[in-house]
Amino acid sequence: MLLEALSSAILGLALAWAATRRLPHRFPARTLVLPTGAAGALFGAFVTHTALEAGNLLTVLLGAVTVSVASLSLLLRPAGRLRSRSATV
Repeated sequence: MLLEALSSAILGLALAWAATRRLPHRFPARTLVLPTGAAGALFGAFVTHTALEAGNLLTVLLGAVTVSVASLSLLLRPAGRLRSRSATV
């Protein structure tokens, strides 16, 4: 279980780092994004490990990646400015 937790935390950090490198203008500060990725991956590993009762390491890491990506997607900002249209147009 320690291997699952360590590898999922590293995987979450790697995903968050890659997201901030790929789309720096769409994410807030890196000090918020990196812990969010790691915490999402740890939570995903915990949920998957609990649901599958100490299943396969690959399956636990897949659950960690899924929850980490989902939590990182909540931090995304819109690409452009929001346009407000008036009712008369």
